[in-house]
Amino acid sequence: MNQLENLALVRWSLRHPRLAAWIGLAAGMVILLLIEVQSEGLTAGNWIALMTATVLVAGACVWIISWEDRDEEIEPSETSDTGQSK
Repeated sequence: MNQLENLALVRWSLRHPRLAAWIGLAAGMVILLLIEVQSEGLTAGNWIALMTATVLVAGACVWIISWEDRDEEIEPSETSDTGQSK
């Protein structure tokens, strides 16, 4: 694993995991879009709109998934309220 961490792209993705996930997910989604819609006869404006929407949806997906990261950052002592009166 140490050999992989020496690669510049891997180091960058370890420092910026959400941005790396967004780029990877968006690339995959755009590739699938190109495969599925290539024979539909869309105009250039349609292609740009579809690709922009796809990249934005990928960003929204990564953002929503990152909500779970914030839940793990909260310490258990902050959320443990017994609710017992003294």
